[in-house]
Amino acid sequence: MGAPRGGGGEALPCPAAGLELVVYPADFAARPSGEAGYLLDLNTGPSLPERVSDDPADASDFWYVIDRSVAHQAGLPLYGAPAREVIAAPDRTTVLAALRASVREHADGDGHLADNRVLNGCRATVHCRTGHWFAKRRAGEIVAASEPAFEPLVAEALRSFERPRAEAAVLPAGDVRALLAWVAARVEEAAEGAGV
Repeated sequence: MGAPRGGGGEALPCPAAGLELVVYPADFAARPSGEAGYLLDLNTGPSLPERVSDDPADASDFWYVIDRSVAHQAGLPLYGAPAREVIAAPDRTTVLAALRASVREHADGDGHLADNRVLNGCRATVHCRTGHWFAKRRAGEIVAASEPAFEPLVAEALRSFERPRAEAAVLPAGDVRALLAWVAARVEEAAEGAGV
């Protein structure tokens, strides 16, 4: 993980892309919410943009809604009660609104690697179909197997995702846009089905 800085760079090496840490007040995490609501949002490490925020107004709410939904379903405690007992699941309407916002941001492309944009789109699609969260790699495999038109792009995104982030592949921009437009349509179908 990232370490305190003393003018000489990282004090400890980070064996991963980085550390993303979000701290919520217990009473906030225990209730469904569409807000960011954090006390601290910290990103650090060799492949992440440095970020330290204690003001949820600095952030787009949708990332935190998705993260809490994933944590409620699949979070593993390092200490204490099971995640689903301390992190409430946002309701379906809130999650679908968050997915809409996520797909819009990924369609813009700013600040996101193409492989991550593709695989987040796959994860959104599979969640809309099943109501369950899958890891990005598994979601990509599911979409590649069920959507032959997108299989080459998703397969390349999966290969790229295995590389160090500084060596991520450049994927065909038109293909990425086409996939994300298709994902947006799947999210809209799910929202209509849920009466959103």
